[in-house]
This record gives sequence, C-alpha cells and structure tokens, in this order.
Amino acid sequence: MAMSDPAGGTVTGETPPRSAWTRIASALVLAPPVVAATALGAPFFEALVVLCAVILGYEWWRLSTLGAGGLGSLPLILALLGTLATTLLGQFQWLPMLFAGGAMMVIGLSLAMDRPALWPSAGVFYLGVPLAAFLWLRSDPAWGAWTVLWLLGVVWATDTGAYVAGRLIGGPRLAPRISPNKTWAGLIGGMICAGAVGLAADLTSDLGPTGLLTWLAMCLAVVAQGGDLFESYVKRRFRVKDSGSLIPGHGGLLDRVDGLLAAATALALMLVIMGGFDGWLTAN
Repeated sequence: MAMSDPAGGTVTGETPPRSAWTRIASALVLAPPVVAATALGAPFFEALVVLCAVILGYEWWRLSTLGAGGLGSLPLILALLGTLATTLLGQFQWLPMLFAGGAMMVIGLSLAMDRPALWPSAGVFYLGVPLAAFLWLRSDPAWGAWTVLWLLGVVWATDTGAYVAGRLIGGPRLAPRISPNKTWAGLIGGMICAGAVGLAADLTSDLGPTGLLTWLAMCLAVVAQGGDLFESYVKRRFRVKDSGSLIPGHGGLLDRVDGLLAAATALALMLVIMGGFDGWLTAN
C-alpha cells in the first residue's frame, strides 16, 4: 500500500496503475491551450513558460527538500524568472552569473532550513536551461512556432508510443532500479512513433533533406526517455512517487514534462552549435 510523503507525492511502493482514460483525458485538456499559446506566440507563449517556471520551481523545491515549506521555493522561482527575463532580453552573457547567484541563494536557504542543499540548487540549472531553450527556440520569427510545435509532437509521440508498446509488449526492463515500469519495447515504440512525426515533417517541410528530421526525431525520443529516467532517479532517491498531484493520471507538471525539458535542451544545443536556425538552413 502506498503512503503519502510530505511533498504531496507518493512514496515509492505498491501503487495501483493509473487509469489510461484519466491520462488521456488530462492530455486532451492540456494539449489545446499549449498548442494555441505556441502558435500564437507573444505574449501567450511567454506567459505559458512563466507559469510553468513557477509551478516547476515549486515542485522541484518540494521534491528535493523532502517537503519543505512551499514559500522556501521563492528564491528558486525568482532565479528561474530572472533566467527567462534575461533570455527574452537577449542578454545571454549574463546567464552564467545568474545561474550561479540563484544557486547560491537556494543553497543558503536550504542550509538555513537544515535541508539538503545540492539538489534544490541544481533546479536552477535543471529547470532554467530548458525553459530558456524554449523561449529561444520560439523566438525565431520564421521557424520558431514550427520548431516548438514539432518538438511537442515528437515528445508527445514518444510518450504515447512508449506507453502503448510497454503495456502491450512488456519484456525486459530498461532501467529496473530506476523505473521498473519502463521497458526496451517501450523505448523502441517511442522511437518509432517519434520517427513517424519526423517523417511527416520531412515530407511536408523545407527544413532539411528527406530523412534528416526522421532521424533527429528518433534521437530526441531517446533523449526524452533519458530525461524521464533522470527524474525517476531523483524521485526514487527522495522516495517520492510523483512530483505533485496537479495533473490527474500524470502527477505533477514535472512528471509530465521531464522528457520535454531534456529534448528542448538537446535541440537548442544542436542549433546553437550549428549557428542557429540560419546555420541549420545553410547546412541543408
């Protein structure tokens, strides 16, 4: 029988499986406003990212401090909001200093509350980098909306394919000590579904040669699954089943976007290395 933890999640143990219909219903409710905000752009997309930053900062603080008071998350949230403001202003040179200062504030507060300090401060980087990546990806006037919508489609397809294949096929566990429910069949199913999204983009866009977006989508599927496993590791370390209870069938917001955070970071890093969107288009 599962027990509640101080953070509002559930201690790892024997828990009844979540209803697939609850998961589907939650996804159907959440997906349209996310897609609409992404397509519309400013100020709706920025407001969405800010809202996510507040919720994720709160959830990470509660998760990594064993359920410390919610007001303690304020320094982490402020650091994340500062990261978003700096990104929107295009002052990227200040981000390292902002990350370091935010981490120091979180460490100081954690120590003052006699709580773990390393993991709460890591949230400044773990959440700040991908949230800034989302803003940067969406900021391109020509390809920003398309890129973020494509990324959402890839990660959502990965999650769906992994869930369905894992439930229907089962088989060897992917990382039994971290996430007992994940299987190699699920990983492959997620990659195939993500590849289908990439193939559709290959056939309908001018971003690159046929096949490139398909392979990129499959690589991002692996990255997304890695992000999911990392969050599972953190939750297992703190003996928590979910980061929260905000989304029925999924848990907290962090439980829903863990793979997306990793994939956004990887995609943004790839584009930065290639010289941004212009570099990508020139190379292809």
